[in-house]
Amino acid sequence: MNKDKDKRHVISILMENEAGALSRVAGLFSARGYNIESLTVAPTNDKSLSRMTLVTRGNSDIVEQIIKQLNKLIDVVKVKNLSELEHVEREMMFIKVFADNMNACSAIKRMADIFRARIIDVKSKTFTIEITGNRGKLNAFIDALKDHTILEFVRSGSMGISRGNKILENK
Repeated sequence: MNKDKDKRHVISILMENEAGALSRVAGLFSARGYNIESLTVAPTNDKSLSRMTLVTRGNSDIVEQIIKQLNKLIDVVKVKNLSELEHVEREMMFIKVFADNMNACSAIKRMADIFRARIIDVKSKTFTIEITGNRGKLNAFIDALKDHTILEFVRSGSMGISRGNKILENK
């Protein structure tokens, strides 16, 4: 079995901030039967451009083809596979946890402190917690709360940026 087959790739795309641009990128993946594991997009410091961070799995040849196809899209300005570079990657998660007694409240607060998470909302018998980190940290936080009832959670998907002076720019 080819180990490279299921390699995780973080692709950063600088694109024109135009209606339909996101659907063209998603359509490219859909048409080729490739899955998008996570997707984040937001405007950049240049209001005419957006930055998309897309996570997918596949071998290097497939991802190379995807990048070539992305570069052909009219809205795309620049594409980088961050997985090939030193980069910083983070996700954010909101998690709502049931706490029906003081022991549960104390334990959940303690766990939030250990993971450097923030309690952002407290209501009768629930805590809503915000946590940021790599996907391993977020998964570990979920696992650490296994003795409590997790009511729901939502994750942002990965965001990534290359380290040092390498930037994704319109050139």
